Amino acid sequence: MRGVVQTLVLTGAVRASEVTGLIGELGDGPELGRRLIDERVITERQYADAVALQSGHRFVDLFTTPLEPQVASLVPAALARKHRLIPVAREGGRLIVGMTDPTDIIAIDDVSTLADARVDPVVVAADGLEYAFQRYLRSDAELSDLSASLEETAANQASVITEELSDQDSDAPIVRFVNLLITQAIDDRASDIHLEPGESHLTVRYRIDGVLHETQRPDSNIQDGIVSRLKIMASIDIAERRRPQDGRLSVVHHGRKVDLRVATLPTVWGEKVVMRILDNSGVNLSLDDLRMSPQNLDRFRSAIARPHGMVLVTGPTGSGKSTTLYTALREVSSPRVNVITVEDPVEYRIPGINQVQVNAKAGMTFQAALRSILRSDPDVVLVGEIRDQETAIISVEAALTGHLLLSTLHTNDAPSAVTRLTEMGTEPFLVATALSAVVAQRLARRLCSMCREPYHEDPSTLRAIGFPAQPGEMPVLHRAKGCPTCSHTGYKGRIGLHEVMAMSEEIEHLVVTSASGTEIRRLAVEQGMTSLREDGWSKVREGQTTIEEILRVTA
Repeated sequence: MRGVVQTLVLTGAVRASEVTGLIGELGDGPELGRRLIDERVITERQYADAVALQSGHRFVDLFTTPLEPQVASLVPAALARKHRLIPVAREGGRLIVGMTDPTDIIAIDDVSTLADARVDPVVVAADGLEYAFQRYLRSDAELSDLSASLEETAANQASVITEELSDQDSDAPIVRFVNLLITQAIDDRASDIHLEPGESHLTVRYRIDGVLHETQRPDSNIQDGIVSRLKIMASIDIAERRRPQDGRLSVVHHGRKVDLRVATLPTVWGEKVVMRILDNSGVNLSLDDLRMSPQNLDRFRSAIARPHGMVLVTGPTGSGKSTTLYTALREVSSPRVNVITVEDPVEYRIPGINQVQVNAKAGMTFQAALRSILRSDPDVVLVGEIRDQETAIISVEAALTGHLLLSTLHTNDAPSAVTRLTEMGTEPFLVATALSAVVAQRLARRLCSMCREPYHEDPSTLRAIGFPAQPGEMPVLHRAKGCPTCSHTGYKGRIGLHEVMAMSEEIEHLVVTSASGTEIRRLAVEQGMTSLREDGWSKVREGQTTIEEILRVTA
């Protein structure tokens, strides 16, 4: 691969001054190319074009070139990922294979022998290859084969010695099964992996865009081995099966580190395991990336810009509250600000921020941690969740004594957060003074941009669901269709719906007089608060999601 970077210089993709020093350090090879891509000097496409020009092979864009699934599957997924290649087309006795390195003779020989055909390599970009892997090569078949192999092994043994799993190498069936399970979940953009024991089967489900999808159902004979392997990876006691346990593990996926939070729960058929995949890309979001409406964004930005006060984010589990809080932290943190968090558990580890893990056994509760934090001269405090009266009182007092306090609360909407705090035993006049803003949010599935289908909804249906439309107006809406890009679901990714209630003098007066949540909501709407459903309708008009999704996630 020598000479590729010189080709980049000759084609004008980079300047000679940008690579002169690096060539002496790394040499003119793939390592230097990867360094230039990582530092965003060049794109994956520019590097692939240079490889094609230097090696004399043509370039194929996998983002725009449709592949036939039966051709793509001629090379097993494991081998394709190992050699960084994928079959693109079959022309007579020749197999056209997309490769990031078309000079890899070993890879070409392996594919030629396996497919019993002459291999003609073409150049593909690394990001295009990852896209093709996710679209055409799944690990489902390999997982099924491994589970069948494990079932046969378990049937021939009186028992599975799970304690010795830590000594198994990477080629052991249990190890490969677990690794593939996690890899496929990350490739599918899953947020959670559920392993649910049953009487005769172990059900494996992925939560993708907020909805669970069953992917595997191996025999229950192998569940003890799989659970024990996961416990070892997460540093959990494999001998303890009678009580819930928590742990954490990390894997390297395509060169990036991915953390998973592991929780076990004893059930009548064995231990259920749930793994939360912690996407660290959420830590690097900006406020603009939250896609709030301009009005909601202005209110939220104003609240967190204050030097003191309490800002709450509410919503059910899995509604993106942590992402919103971490984004706010990123906005307000700087070397001049002392930021301390107390969380249970610490999901994302952020450089430059002091993060405290709750440990009830050691006496490090939310209340104890908060008391200690306030003696450490913080400017910004993040409390993972306000769960009880003492935490609520200390948090409110912290907001009143010159600290910006960010936290979450489990309520259905923004106005209910006020009544929830007073119900916990916090004095209403303290809540009214301390609270700056409350954000309620939900996550709705985002329509796939490749296959969404425009249509006109019946006006009577729009009126029945309260969709805002002028008399005689026929708004252009979109619905899910399904294509290979979105795994035929019609949706890809999620989008946030927000309801931001900023405190005003009138709302403070209602809080002090112990008004109901309904009264507070009525006044907040009069003062311009956009409800969750109204925010959802605006995103339906923009073609980002569907009416069905908004009705599903909002009340």
